[in-house]
Amino acid sequence: MTIISCGIDFGTSNSSVAIDNNGKISLVPVENEQVTIPSAIFFQRIDNKAFYGREAVNLFFDRQPGRFMRSLKRVLGTSLMKQGTLVNGASMNFPTIITSFLAHIKTKADLFAGQELENVVMGRPVHFVDNDLEADTRAQAELTAIAQRIGFKNIEFQFEPIAAAFAHEVRLSGEKLAIVADLGGGTSDFTVIKLSNKYINKPDRSQDILANTGIRVGGNDFDKELSLTAIMPELGYRSRYGEKQLEVPLKPFHDLAEWSKVNFLYTPKIIMQVRQLLHQSHDKKRYSRLLNVLEHETGHTLLAAAEGAKIALSAQNEYQTALDFIEDGFFVPIKRDLFEKAIQGEVEKIAASALQCIQDAGIKKEAIDLVILTGGSTEVHSIQTEFKRLFPNAAIADENKLSSVGLGLAYDSQHKFGNGTSQRSTSLPEAGPSAAVVKNS
Repeated sequence: MTIISCGIDFGTSNSSVAIDNNGKISLVPVENEQVTIPSAIFFQRIDNKAFYGREAVNLFFDRQPGRFMRSLKRVLGTSLMKQGTLVNGASMNFPTIITSFLAHIKTKADLFAGQELENVVMGRPVHFVDNDLEADTRAQAELTAIAQRIGFKNIEFQFEPIAAAFAHEVRLSGEKLAIVADLGGGTSDFTVIKLSNKYINKPDRSQDILANTGIRVGGNDFDKELSLTAIMPELGYRSRYGEKQLEVPLKPFHDLAEWSKVNFLYTPKIIMQVRQLLHQSHDKKRYSRLLNVLEHETGHTLLAAAEGAKIALSAQNEYQTALDFIEDGFFVPIKRDLFEKAIQGEVEKIAASALQCIQDAGIKKEAIDLVILTGGSTEVHSIQTEFKRLFPNAAIADENKLSSVGLGLAYDSQHKFGNGTSQRSTSLPEAGPSAAVVKNS
């Protein structure tokens, strides 16, 4: 039997898997004919049966009874992994939830490969958790344990921007000095790397990888900032209550603006607190909308509206955001310049991390020949504008935004599992110039 290896891109927003079958790299159809799947899971209330991806999203927005979750990757390395959450009235820990999702992906890959896959290169951000090496190490260990649980015996890791570079390299002629910007839902990661189609079969790429940086900022943060700036004020955000003109508690609004925290709001205690404050509110019409969202558990629908506005404003200057699930005829008009002002701080953090990668590589930004943009968040207009401003002389490559990491991980698996077994340990060093020396076997 031919030994087949694979690469899995477990993303905050979307996931993919590609296999290496005797040198042939193929993306696996993971949801019908689609080669990417939303990183979402829905547990049906009647029997706790799990549904995944677009099917999970559709069941939730069709108002089927059950528990919906997204952005599971952001829980890795945090205290929530041990804490767990309620799923249809029963406690369930996050390792079990993430295992269910990744086992679903592996089953699709096994069927496509015609055998049970044992060798995998898992993608990982440069930092799962910013400025916390212990949490970052713990996150990779948690993902390793989950990969073992679903049946992988040999597990390696690769930084996601390096994988994206490998996917683009096959189409290059001549050597290019590139910076890869991998902007996903949860993180933004960067790599400066020398690329050439002549380097594809090099067993050791350590001298080609000059630097890596990363920051825990991504498309979910864009959703949050847009929601807090343009949508949450229409639900009473920063309104006042009582004789002392106190500001209403902000935490429920902030939690409603994050995919990973929404479900924690639907408790009798929180709903009672909001109901009590409503009697003292100075803006009862707007604040009553917050109570409506909590009582009807439509927080994910609210977040989806913010995400939809973000996507629309990447292509147009104004968008009417439909919130008619809260009240009939309720729409919020949002202009692109308001969105860009809302995320300006996040864009500046992303640009600073990219420039730090250039500095760590010991080069000037003018030396960059190619900018590789991957990840759905690179569609945002101000992100595209910023990278063109930072690297005006470089060519821009932005095809296969949602699948290039998965493809690149499978290319990397060719080198790591050439004889069917792992050649080195799964651990990666902390990101930085010195980290490059052990990226590939």
